[in-house]
Amino acid sequence: MDYMTDCYASVARILAISIMLAGCSALPSSGPVSSQILQAEKDPKLNQIGFTIIPFTPKTVDVLQSEKPPLLSTLQKEGPGQGEHGAIGPGDLLSISVFEIGSGLFSGGGMSGGRTTAGPISAGSGAGNTTASLEALPPIEVDDQGSIPFPYIGRIHVAGETPPQLAKMIENQLASKSQSPQVIVRVMTDLHNSVIVSGDIHRPGRQMLTLAHEGLLDIIAMGGGATHSSEDSMVLLTRHGVTGRIPLRTLENNPDQNIPLMPGDNVQVIYLPRTYTVFGATQVTQTPFNTPILTLDEAIARIGGPTDERADANAVFLFRYESDEVAQRLGLVPKPGGTPIIYNIDFMNPTNYFLAQKFVMKDKDLIYVSNAKVNKLYKFLGLIGAVTSPAITAAYVAK
Repeated sequence: MDYMTDCYASVARILAISIMLAGCSALPSSGPVSSQILQAEKDPKLNQIGFTIIPFTPKTVDVLQSEKPPLLSTLQKEGPGQGEHGAIGPGDLLSISVFEIGSGLFSGGGMSGGRTTAGPISAGSGAGNTTASLEALPPIEVDDQGSIPFPYIGRIHVAGETPPQLAKMIENQLASKSQSPQVIVRVMTDLHNSVIVSGDIHRPGRQMLTLAHEGLLDIIAMGGGATHSSEDSMVLLTRHGVTGRIPLRTLENNPDQNIPLMPGDNVQVIYLPRTYTVFGATQVTQTPFNTPILTLDEAIARIGGPTDERADANAVFLFRYESDEVAQRLGLVPKPGGTPIIYNIDFMNPTNYFLAQKFVMKDKDLIYVSNAKVNKLYKFLGLIGAVTSPAITAAYVAK
């Protein structure tokens, strides 16, 4: 009888263990364990985007530290040129004044501008003293074809010419009609030599370009600066239909990227707060940077580190789309839109704590802290305890 009882007890124990193991596998989880992630890399059904797992080593960190910032200066070569700074263009309002000697074309007072007598001057040997007059013509607007009407000449195509060049053109065409004409051209309203600045700056609007060849930082400063920190501000420059983008902080730290602006450029400053996301055995899911530079050790510390009773410190993974430059230096083939890479970090290795201080986080990085393999067993035992505890308490009370 005792023998049969022992057999039944053994079978019951085996069944209980089997049920426990089956129950563990059926319990919900916050994410995969490390072995599942490593296996997924080699499974085409699970790895449809072609991600690669890279070990977290000193060589890997050195490659990431040597990454160059995105280049905006390539836009200097984009599209056809629109002329030099100071050139006249459609929409500009011109002030033109004509100096003449003696009885000139514009000295009769018929123009609606202002006439000024300059007094007697010498017109050369044998000419005697003559009177020079100055006639300020009414403001003339450049039409959408880049032309203006001019008395005694007709229509003149002025787009692309500088004020001194236009003055010389008018003098040459008046030379056969007037005595020693001299012309002064001034741009009163300069719409052509301007850029549009919009977005998250204090004074958005149109900014005029001068012969000082203002760069991106100059124009942003003229607009009162960005409304948010430079670390969380993105600058977009559109030129001839091509748009480049660069973080404002990178622009400030790299003077060679402060490229001169051209007429017609469009500058936009966008507030893009940087964040990183955390999944797995942690208490926090999304955290803002709130600092110019955030390293991996600081990012892990902000979420409270891996949870002791749930996390596997041997298996912390960082998910990121890397640039073509980084992918090539890591020996990978770049993919369109960024190369998906998972960095496998073992925080049971003390060396990696030093490396984490040199690993700089990027916007939209994703950290996954893998669940410990015994985590499901703890969950199951907790579930069993929650179910049996009321029964045990009731039995105790019944006694």
